[in-house]
Amino acid sequence: MFDKAKDKAEEAAGKGQEEFGKATGDRALHLEGKARKYAAQASYSVNDCIDTIKEKTTNDPIPALLIASGVGFLLAKILGHRRH
Repeated sequence: MFDKAKDKAEEAAGKGQEEFGKATGDRALHLEGKARKYAAQASYSVNDCIDTIKEKTTNDPIPALLIASGVGFLLAKILGHRRH
């Protein structure tokens, strides 16, 4: 919950910095604000995705265990062949 609020605050700060840079004609400040805004949006999306995965695996852990087992098996096969 705190991460989402922090990301939203960072997004707003980036938007403000972007607009201030645009208003003053400071291209570097404008681009820095834009990058800050988009980084906060990306972080918010990643955190939202992680929360969804946590909820799904808590409610129904069997598919998550099967997927993790399959990925582990494939990685073992791939990495095992590279060692020879």
